[in-house]
Amino acid sequence: LTMGIWYEEEFANHEFFDEAKGRADSDWVVKTGEAQVQMWDQLFNRMFTTVQPLRGRPAPEQMNPAVDAVIIPRVDELQYAIPAHTNIKVYEIWMRYAFEMVTTGGEPIAEWTMTAYGKTPTAFLQSDEEAVRLAGVVALRDAGAHFITTFQKVPEVAQWLESRKQPQQQASR
Repeated sequence: LTMGIWYEEEFANHEFFDEAKGRADSDWVVKTGEAQVQMWDQLFNRMFTTVQPLRGRPAPEQMNPAVDAVIIPRVDELQYAIPAHTNIKVYEIWMRYAFEMVTTGGEPIAEWTMTAYGKTPTAFLQSDEEAVRLAGVVALRDAGAHFITTFQKVPEVAQWLESRKQPQQQASR
């Protein structure tokens, strides 16, 4: 497959900000955008024959016949926990992704969600920031593994893939 990929601005620059609730707390900013784009680019380039980054959301007036379909990832939710919140010496990040797969004209093919989780014990780390970063890396690896193992199992994706095989099978008869 030749897959178009479009990262919305909010995804490419995604960050989560948690304002301190009291004087003893700290503000937290978890920036995931750049790392996510890097990880998804690597994954998509290994999963599909060709990957073409797009500059805008697919629409009927901007059809791109060079791609078979377009995937648009989004972060729906991000939660984190640090020892100060949980009294457990573990740093955790949980993310819920939403994916759209559309035609080059923007018509929906499939929509699905997927979660990813990463945790890091404190024993090996020097700072809270490093621990949260590492938990984020583990969550991104989890997201990649889930995507690879579930992509073809999404019912609408499976149906779309099957429909692409049928014309080829009929042509070979």
